[in-house]
Amino acid sequence: MAQIQEGSEAPAFELLDQDGTTVSSESLAGSPYLLWFYPKASTPG
Repeated sequence: MAQIQEGSEAPAFELLDQDGTTVSSESLAGSPYLLWFYPKASTPG
């Protein structure tokens, strides 16, 4: 899988928020947002 470079456009995504509401890159278009990535639990890194 290719890594995302700092400053590049975010990939298209769709996911559920804490309330079960679908959030997508399309629904956030035109608004600033931050994608936060972190390692899977119990893995080195």
